[in-house]
Amino acid sequence: MDRALISIVTGASSGIGRETGLALKRRGCVVYDLSRHDACSGLRHLYADVTDPESILRAVNQVLAETGRVDVLVNCAGMGISGAAEFTQEADLQRQFDVNFFGLVRTCQAVIPAMRAQGGGRIVNVSSVAALTPIPFQSLYSASKAAINSFTMALDSELRPFGIRACAVMPGDIRTGFTDARRKSEEGDRFYEGRIARSVSKMERDERSGMAPEAAGNYLAKVALARHVRPLQAIGLSYKAACVAAKLLPASLANRILFGLYGK
Repeated sequence: MDRALISIVTGASSGIGRETGLALKRRGCVVYDLSRHDACSGLRHLYADVTDPESILRAVNQVLAETGRVDVLVNCAGMGISGAAEFTQEADLQRQFDVNFFGLVRTCQAVIPAMRAQGGGRIVNVSSVAALTPIPFQSLYSASKAAINSFTMALDSELRPFGIRACAVMPGDIRTGFTDARRKSEEGDRFYEGRIARSVSKMERDERSGMAPEAAGNYLAKVALARHVRPLQAIGLSYKAACVAAKLLPASLANRILFGLYGK
């Protein structure tokens, strides 16, 4: 590339975000980490809380003041809750969507004017395989990721004439601190006969033995810099197959399979 691409990665202080930022830097990009914590050496950290629109705008404006442009945005910031939908507290419901979905939308809104003015850009939104295969007792998390997929596909159509392309990447089980940070609630599990605890325990075992975050970060960096991208894509052959199956199978059969895996 003739010049270093200016990249913003939200949530790059840890996990997939950190590895994505480092992978972009290895590929010659100037990478800004927009997050609440500065825990990643080598990236240019700017404080931003995706639930606070003003902090996002301040950070993006600082990037623009220092560099004059934003070529790549990768939205990695996210959090998870688990528990029965029936017993999910209003504050947790709001927090789940405020971080995972509305925070992502806010960051896109902050960078789009600059990308439009400069004649192009790439937006990569981190979704989840759970967007297409909604997981019992992680219904709100799954719904927030499904919202990201719908938003991203519509956004890509809106921005295509400006030379801006958007895509959503759907990881599966990844070994990160996300697992330990999940806000777990087993409220009402006596009514569900222990199914909440069993489901979340199985999911967490799968996560702890899942893909290395470095592999996910490298994949996201590759997508962010690719000439052409598909609007929705999963990471890993097994998860690509699961997403294809979720689209092709009758919904009733797909849901029975998910119930067998995580609902019993």
